[in-house]
Amino acid sequence: MKNWKLAAGLLLSVALPSQAFATDLEVTHWWTSGGEAAAVAELAKAFDASGDHWVDGAIAGGGDTARPVMIARITGGDPMGATQFNHGQQALELVQAGLMLDLTDVAEANKWREVVNPVSLLDGCTIDGKVYCAPMNIHSPEWLWINNKIYEDLGIPVPQNWTEFVASAPQVEAAGKIPLALGRQPWQSTLAFNAITVGVGGLDLWKKVNLDKDMEVAAGPDMLKVFQAAADARKLAVKSTVQDWNQATNMVISGDAAGQIMGDWAQGEFAVAGKVAGKDYTCLPGLGLNAYLSTGGDAFYFPKLSDPDQEAAQKRLAALLVSPEVQVAFNLKKGSLPIRGDIDMSSANDCMKKGLEILKSGNVVPSGDQAWSPDVQTQLNDMQSEFWSADMTPEDAQARYVEILKTGL
Repeated sequence: MKNWKLAAGLLLSVALPSQAFATDLEVTHWWTSGGEAAAVAELAKAFDASGDHWVDGAIAGGGDTARPVMIARITGGDPMGATQFNHGQQALELVQAGLMLDLTDVAEANKWREVVNPVSLLDGCTIDGKVYCAPMNIHSPEWLWINNKIYEDLGIPVPQNWTEFVASAPQVEAAGKIPLALGRQPWQSTLAFNAITVGVGGLDLWKKVNLDKDMEVAAGPDMLKVFQAAADARKLAVKSTVQDWNQATNMVISGDAAGQIMGDWAQGEFAVAGKVAGKDYTCLPGLGLNAYLSTGGDAFYFPKLSDPDQEAAQKRLAALLVSPEVQVAFNLKKGSLPIRGDIDMSSANDCMKKGLEILKSGNVVPSGDQAWSPDVQTQLNDMQSEFWSADMTPEDAQARYVEILKTGL
């Protein structure tokens, strides 16, 4: 009943026509792991309770698999009601082609510019002064997740940063454990490298390369140190043969691996497994070396539909996704941070509270998706995947890295 009242109020605030019957909306996304499915269930429950109906269109395999399918359907004349993309430039060409619904009236009626924090997330949805997406969450990929029991059994302290983690690797290996779990999808290699960039090289280095686009720095000695550290890290992950990120997370949860570099969404998997932050596992933002957040995450876009009833339902869903109640319910299950700065997150676990404190401090930067085009991101993913799975030297990897970045200038 509470959800219904909230949704009803949102419908009034957006000044949409009243519903005579439930409207079905297919929503495509790539959230299929245990923690992700639990979070999506919260969205479906809220939308169904509002009087409409969520038709789930989950696509397994992650964003790299799902996005081409989503884009092909939209450009091919078979659009869904709503679809997930990451914050950044992934849907830019679809918007420019006139294929996405303008949500400016929803954003203004619900005062999104006043409540979205940081407001750069809304700016990422805004093109030529019009809002085209509903920001859903803030995800930070630069976390180190550690199984505490492995270190308790070894009789040594749980590492509190990346340097200590690497130093503990020989003892972990001697105990028959894999030091670092890493899935074989290309984006996971890029994520690990970017985390090491900030952890080893520092936040200023990341900003100079990714925001200032300084190619001399990208080709310089500080970045070479990052590639050398990544080469050392790949030795720790050499026996990790799983494919998906959540399989790698499960290696840490089950005690087969000591740690994983992965985004804050990993804590959704720990929660489903009944693990307690600070007791069963340790979470270290910025690899415990440089605590910061990159304000990436997920947003929902709404392809243009010919049915006016469906368009009205799309706007009702957009308003609902940014509503306080849905933001709390979804993000508590997902492990991500809410995009609203005016809601009560006192029930968050220790890891989420760390993220909220960093967000409050303002120590945030844009995500790689916001800094570079999808083409550059794809090339980087392919290069990093090769680097982490082969014997490419740090020097050769750095040279290729710089050449790829130059294509995005």
